[in-house]
Amino acid sequence: MALPAFDRLDTLTKVDSTVDEVRAALAERQKPDGHWLFELEPDATIPAEYVFLQHYLDEIDPGEEAKIAKHIREIQNPDGSWPLFHGGSMNISATVKAYYALKLIGEDIEAPHMARARERILEAGGAAKANVFTRIALALFGQVPWRAVPVMPVEIMHLPRWSPFHLDKVSYWSRTVIVPLLVLMALKPQARNPRGVHIRELFVTPPEQERDYIANVDGSLLGAAFVNLDRVLRRVEPLMPAGSRQRAIDKAVEWTLERLNGEDGLGAIFPAMANSVMMLDALGYKPDNANLAVAKRSIRNLLHDRGETLYCQPCVSPVWDTVLSLQAMLEAGATGRDPGVRKACDWLVEREVRDPRGDWRVQRPHLEPSGWAFQYVNAHYPDLDDTAVVVMALHRADPVAYKEPIERATRWILGMQSSNGGWAAFDADNTHYYLNAIPFADHGALLDPPTVDVSARCLSMLGQLGYGLDHPAVAKGVQYMLREQEADGSWFGRWGSNYIYGTWSALCALNAVGFDMQRPEVRKAVAWLKDRQLADGGWGESLDTYEPGQREACQGSTASQTAWALLGLMAAGDSPDEAVGRGVAHLLETPREEGRWDEPFWTGTGFPRVFYLKYHGYAAYFPLWALARYANLQRSNSGRVEVGM
Repeated sequence: MALPAFDRLDTLTKVDSTVDEVRAALAERQKPDGHWLFELEPDATIPAEYVFLQHYLDEIDPGEEAKIAKHIREIQNPDGSWPLFHGGSMNISATVKAYYALKLIGEDIEAPHMARARERILEAGGAAKANVFTRIALALFGQVPWRAVPVMPVEIMHLPRWSPFHLDKVSYWSRTVIVPLLVLMALKPQARNPRGVHIRELFVTPPEQERDYIANVDGSLLGAAFVNLDRVLRRVEPLMPAGSRQRAIDKAVEWTLERLNGEDGLGAIFPAMANSVMMLDALGYKPDNANLAVAKRSIRNLLHDRGETLYCQPCVSPVWDTVLSLQAMLEAGATGRDPGVRKACDWLVEREVRDPRGDWRVQRPHLEPSGWAFQYVNAHYPDLDDTAVVVMALHRADPVAYKEPIERATRWILGMQSSNGGWAAFDADNTHYYLNAIPFADHGALLDPPTVDVSARCLSMLGQLGYGLDHPAVAKGVQYMLREQEADGSWFGRWGSNYIYGTWSALCALNAVGFDMQRPEVRKAVAWLKDRQLADGGWGESLDTYEPGQREACQGSTASQTAWALLGLMAAGDSPDEAVGRGVAHLLETPREEGRWDEPFWTGTGFPRVFYLKYHGYAAYFPLWALARYANLQRSNSGRVEVGM
């Protein structure tokens, strides 16, 4: 049912006023060189790992650590545990890391917050039940024996590409984390740990007596076979020839140094950067060595100081923040002639990745390099999600001025389509699913297979550029999307939470390529979105929806998820619907400050069930985008969304 005409007019006046206000605030946040950057907040694990690194190296800054400790205490759950996202339930690995970091900093373990944390850890089975990456960190500090972690011989570096396990068969983030880690696992160095801090009190069974460290990851026969293989490798590894081992270490170091990436760091992600620093230190590199010094600086560039508190970000998101801010500004009335838009576009064009050495070339060796990374610089790892959105923004701002980068990136995206019709984040056909059963992969994110949300972004880009259902890549991509639709009409969201994110992405893509938006698949998705609308008019979906049996989990409405739902409904042609009007009213009524809506809950996904993020920019540019889109469609003769997103 449509809203009455007088309600629409009154709402439209309020929308216009809000759009003007928020657009001005977003413009104020633009950096002098044209880009935007918002905080990218992780759970307690990354700040804790930063503390570990400083104690590993014995490079401790007490003032800095006091701020980190305050941050970690502030995000602790009332029951003493630490969650993976704001308001979430206990995660044992996050809780072990947070507790150990606070103890390293000097917190009294009998303080109430430490005692509560310890109780929760012991109730959950103790620190031995933490995940593989946590146990590796504990092994580096001598808190568990090295047999507590799966065997990953550095001789992996010698394996041919046809072997069952090869670095080219795992994701970019796994590669960059694993390679320096292989050296650490071969050398087995010990953290300096200058204060000699231990956490034996967190183990139900003394760690040296524990026998149940290596688990069958997925409970399958293949998983059991990999556990047995781990036992074999554990016996064989000490017999590896010293010469072969040294050559493997040399290969790993060469691989890492080629991708060290200056002050942006290995893979431009904290875990890989920290491993590269510890690897170089373990190999005896002096503090004044240029490679070690720049690797350390890359980590310090991730620190975010809030004044009284400080934390380490997992990475930074300037390209993503810039291109989404730019899309919102263009929707809100800015044009390619505006100086701020031009500066943002030029800043993006300067960061096009033309480096031919990217890891993606393994699967697509003859493809001309192009694309954009998520971070400031990450030349080996452009991603398709950022690239597609950059192309759409450049095309929308000025398709003539930016014709060449648009065409290069389009060829790259077409060439990176996987054989099943979808697109992945960084690689093509990274679908060796059996590897997710190895003991090392208990995080379930070893691979980079095609996903609906990235595929939708690529299809949206192609549709905006004029590619239709008659184009083979589009037709194949649409068929992939339809196969992936859930029984209830929604789509899974890999990189944002969750089904709202996936469904918004899919509806935008289908509209962009000319799919009939009255088809049953679309109407089922629309009905699902409307059914998910909350009593306050907004939409919300908890990150717990990634857990089995919790598809309906919800913490409350969020501005970003409300915006995604609205953008999805409007792409489907439902802008006159009452559900859209109620969602718009919810955004108008939700408090905001300095152009950012109040959004306590997290809506960003790093790895489902393992690692989540709070994109602080999401509560700024997505609601602005949705409100501006609503106003534009209300004034439009066609009522159709004419752009990809």
